[in-house]
Amino acid sequence: MSNYGKETLSIRTQIERSQFLEHSSPLYLSSSFVFENAEDMRASFAEEKQRNIYSRFSNPNTSEFVDKVCKMEGAEDGCAFATGMAAVYSTLAALLESGDHIVSAQSVFGSTHTLFTKYFPKWNITTSYFKVDEINTLESLITPNTKILYAESPTNPAVDILDLEFLGNIAKKHNLILVIDNCFATPYLQQPIKFGADIVIHSATKLMDGQGRVLGGVAVGKVDLIRDIYLFSRNTGPALSPFNAWTLSKSLETLAVRVDRHCENALKVAQFLESHDKVNWVKYPFLKSHPQYHIAKKQMSQGGSIVAFEIKGGIESGRNFLNTIKMCSLSANLGDTRTIVTHPASTTHSKLSRTDRLEVSITDGLVRVSVGLENVEDIINDLNQALK
Repeated sequence: MSNYGKETLSIRTQIERSQFLEHSSPLYLSSSFVFENAEDMRASFAEEKQRNIYSRFSNPNTSEFVDKVCKMEGAEDGCAFATGMAAVYSTLAALLESGDHIVSAQSVFGSTHTLFTKYFPKWNITTSYFKVDEINTLESLITPNTKILYAESPTNPAVDILDLEFLGNIAKKHNLILVIDNCFATPYLQQPIKFGADIVIHSATKLMDGQGRVLGGVAVGKVDLIRDIYLFSRNTGPALSPFNAWTLSKSLETLAVRVDRHCENALKVAQFLESHDKVNWVKYPFLKSHPQYHIAKKQMSQGGSIVAFEIKGGIESGRNFLNTIKMCSLSANLGDTRTIVTHPASTTHSKLSRTDRLEVSITDGLVRVSVGLENVEDIINDLNQALK
């Protein structure tokens, strides 16, 4: 199936049909699986056979979901997790040793930042940050004990773009493991492995599910690295449930058509906001005004579903904006069918000092919009009345 397009791969990649010849993959709600005899059981635990033993290790639904993501990303192997953060933590914890060093983009998801600054230092794992707009300085941060180069692109919540090809070349030059969080783009819009990534991580909770129903995460990449990640997760237990895996696998079948509409709506919303007199600036990867527009065009097929903009008036204007929204949802999630607005400075990032927020491009008036699938005029009208 390698010659098929991503849309086809997300639909036609399925586990083997049962004796009932079902057209849609069934749900395997089983915690464990039985063996034919003692030899079968021995060989299975010795991994001489590729088969399901226990759903913490693997499950048919989980395998189908992972297989789809691997094919779409162009990855050798993969591993699924209960959440996106379980994927981030398990990947890094499996690959790092005490004394290792991470070089990371400064603009990363808040919980990832907490891993780097609060928990990993307990195990003598340190992190150095480079600014997104100073990516050329990252090489100076690499030390003899640097093992992982980590980044998101686009970033959360400021929607900055990092040059994946540049990161891939740096990682190869210094023999580093390049880990990319591809959650905002999905494998439909961007495949970091093409640019040199060794591991690609997704919070499947977002656009992969796309309807705000289930939690999930996945990491895909080189088979030897995934093996280490799989063994770590098999023993520590952040397994994706069969039901969530089944839901996510079915959701991938409509990923292309959903993301196409998300991107179409988001571009129109970004263009509207860019012309609004209550807005200082707008960031959307496929707006020509985006600082990394040409990089986005090089590595993404469309701009994604997230728009960031700065409302005039700072934190109070941001709060007032949220209070006057009527149709759009106020939520910390993203990638839903429903449009969601968030004001990070007064909510998700309010515990950071203003200086620390500005270091990662979160201004007082920054608003993040996860553009949904509603009629785009309805989305624009709601944003417009709230801005006024």
